Amino acid sequence: MADTDFPAEKFTHPDFTAKGETRASVAWTGLKTLWFNTGTLCNIECRNCYILSSPKNDRLVYLTLADVMPYLDEVDRMTPDGVEIGITGGEPFMCPDILPIMEAILFREHSLLLLTNAMRPMMRPRIREGLCRLRDNGLAEKLTLRVSLDSHDPALHDAERGEGAFEEACAGLRWLADEGFQVAIAGRQSLHEDEAAARAGYGALASSLGLSLDAADPKQLVLFPEMIPQDDPPEITTACWGILDKVPESIMCADQRMVIRRKDAARATVTACTLLVDDPAFELGHTLKQATAEPVKLNHPWCASFCVLGGGSCSA
Repeated sequence: MADTDFPAEKFTHPDFTAKGETRASVAWTGLKTLWFNTGTLCNIECRNCYILSSPKNDRLVYLTLADVMPYLDEVDRMTPDGVEIGITGGEPFMCPDILPIMEAILFREHSLLLLTNAMRPMMRPRIREGLCRLRDNGLAEKLTLRVSLDSHDPALHDAERGEGAFEEACAGLRWLADEGFQVAIAGRQSLHEDEAAARAGYGALASSLGLSLDAADPKQLVLFPEMIPQDDPPEITTACWGILDKVPESIMCADQRMVIRRKDAARATVTACTLLVDDPAFELGHTLKQATAEPVKLNHPWCASFCVLGGGSCSA
């Protein structure tokens, strides 16, 4: 690529970096996790929410059972074995069809990882009764509810989510523990503590709430790297795989996709991963077949900061 052809800014050209180096891409290796984003509406508005979910943000609308079923059928055609299905939002328990969606997934014997803040939407009588019905019907054996906490410190958590949010989330966690549901925690590691201290803090909290959770297990306690909207990470080139001692197959878009439905859209579409719902370059088609046909170009700052450099993955 000639110097005069270099893109003017970072993360703008699908094939080349601002320095003219070949941009890294990730080819599809086979389905590990299919995500459904039930919408960007949420009962709270977190200060650093990466997709700006809030009680008013409906740019991604609620998925319906009718939206979900064709993708479950396509998964059945892709693989004879069950896969991991993830549900995220917004707050999934605000979605009117969340219980029948969960039932459809679990009935097909997929494992289900549902991300929630464990606050008021989950604690409504209809939702609690529905969760207990899934459990009593033997459908909850492959269900994990991953509860997001911004800190094991109440003050830090409430600074992000609002006064009283920590206490409300803990009440939800206690209920899940009392009812025997499998629970994981998704936390953040604050800037003033190392990973060992963070795991110790979350472990002590889990124990105090009656949760059977091994804080040393990265699947039971996920510590996510921070994603800063104005962050300026380096672009990832093909040479970075060797420099960083990583392989493309370890990156989330090698084996994960997410289904969304935009406001006023006629149907749902598939994005490259759970993070990039606002960049049209990462919206890959209406079907999984379309969305897995070509490699994903790592042409976004979060590809670098969260996935490659941060080592993050949203799946279990």
